[in-house]
Amino acid sequence: MLMSQLYSPTLRETPSEAEIISHKLMLRAGLMRRSAAGMYAFLPLGLRVIRKVEQIIREEMNAIDGQEVLMPIIQPAELWEESGRWKDYGDEMFRLKDRQGRQFCLGPTHEEIVTALVRSEVRSYRQLPLRLYQIQNKYRDERRPRFGLMRGREFIMKDMYSFDRDHETLDQSYWAAYHAYKRIFERCGLEAHPVEADSGAIGGDVTHEFMVLAESGEDLVLFCEACEYAANAERAEGVRVPVQEGEKTAFEPLETVATPGASTIDQISAFLGVEPKDCIKTLIYLADGKPIAALVRGDHELNEIKLKKFLQCVELELADDETIFKVTKARTGFAGPVGLSIPCYADYAIEHIANAVVGANKDDHHTLNVNLDRDFQVTAFTDLKETQPGDPCPRCSGTLQGARGVEVGQVFKLGTKYSDAMSATFLNEDGKETPLVMGCYGIGVGRTVAAVIEKNYDEDGIIWPLSIAPYQVVVVPVSMKDEAQASAAQSLYEELQAEGIEVVLDDRDERPGVKFKDADLIGFPIRVTIGAKSLEQGQMEIIWRRTKEKQSLPIEAIVPTIKNFLRDGDQI
Repeated sequence: MLMSQLYSPTLRETPSEAEIISHKLMLRAGLMRRSAAGMYAFLPLGLRVIRKVEQIIREEMNAIDGQEVLMPIIQPAELWEESGRWKDYGDEMFRLKDRQGRQFCLGPTHEEIVTALVRSEVRSYRQLPLRLYQIQNKYRDERRPRFGLMRGREFIMKDMYSFDRDHETLDQSYWAAYHAYKRIFERCGLEAHPVEADSGAIGGDVTHEFMVLAESGEDLVLFCEACEYAANAERAEGVRVPVQEGEKTAFEPLETVATPGASTIDQISAFLGVEPKDCIKTLIYLADGKPIAALVRGDHELNEIKLKKFLQCVELELADDETIFKVTKARTGFAGPVGLSIPCYADYAIEHIANAVVGANKDDHHTLNVNLDRDFQVTAFTDLKETQPGDPCPRCSGTLQGARGVEVGQVFKLGTKYSDAMSATFLNEDGKETPLVMGCYGIGVGRTVAAVIEKNYDEDGIIWPLSIAPYQVVVVPVSMKDEAQASAAQSLYEELQAEGIEVVLDDRDERPGVKFKDADLIGFPIRVTIGAKSLEQGQMEIIWRRTKEKQSLPIEAIVPTIKNFLRDGDQI
């Protein structure tokens, strides 16, 4: 490809919309352009990278007997109503109607449609296991699309769905995909850490996310250096420490005091001169429309995902002011567990608090010296707090560390969640109608590209791994007006093309500095510079992008050196 013909409009300044490195560099290097909030058009260089990631994915999916299909983006509401997710999925779903008024959605995921596809064709255990995958666009109406390809409304995903006869064979499909994912990310030049995670709206009991550690990551990953435990903070388990005999101090008498305008833990702590850990936060929620109270220690935050999973409710939301007043007889910020008539669920840490400060269920008042059992009861104790770095490891005696992570993929054991709801069955060896046992496995293709950039860049631009670089080599004559340089560049360009090497010839009539800056910004792994002086000496200069090492070599050694480099997969 000639640079003069390549549609790669590079930018010297960073667009104001870009916040993180990958977003900035993908815009500046001419890989993509914004069409609307959370939606991007891929330009030729960007699309070449995307296609290379897709090819790696295809090879690894095919290697575990995955078969590629392509399913519709527009999905009928009836299928989602069968699974029960049409109402439950929420505002992230793009919904539309056709001219007859029938309801559809733009697919945010494809569990329903693939289940319907398979149930109509698979009738016998002899047709199992079956693993179908696709690579196509998905659509989610993110409340706040941001960070370029990290959180968009339109994005490219590889999603695979496995269908097995039982949970034992599902286990085989799950771990086959798990290990294939590890190979995919390694081939893309990424170190992706599998961590335990929450399944969210997809469902299922077992799931792992693949996280690339990066400062720009939206997720907090907790891990233990003493063992192999790692989990997304949403899923990370808390540790229940048994109450020791004699641990609690003597109970003091209850006392209700005025706390005008102090409704937060920080305000109460300052006003009363107490530590946040000696306070109890009482949060009123609506669980499937019914009010409940959740208690956590004042210096802890409640994990709504844990609470929702424990309650096994479909909808969970903080109660509105009217509901809070009806339940507590006080404004928001003054709720406490004493005298509540609704179910009360508490984090394990509440078992250890003595003489606590709580809301008095009275405007501008709090109650001191509140104690469990004497003054209030708990419906159930469970792990409710957000686990944080420094907390004990739930698997060993170690301490959890924290790091930010970018999620690039996730694997799920779905079980029979969709096959039960949608009557997707097969005849087992005994001729009995049995629900298909499912798994699903997703990779964010664009996110993977963005994560690669987050881990591979310098002050000059992108540093691509060889496996997914848009082109492997750029040939840069210092001056195209010099016939000798232009001729030598053209000859080298044609020789590299004949060897099947992906090469760009920068034939633009630009200053050398402009060409060099664009080469570094785009991130070509190898740059061959042809100048008048070196050409007179029968040499050309090779610059390796990753290390910026330079080598002046005889002209006849240039192509063999590049071939050896590409063959060995070196990352000089």
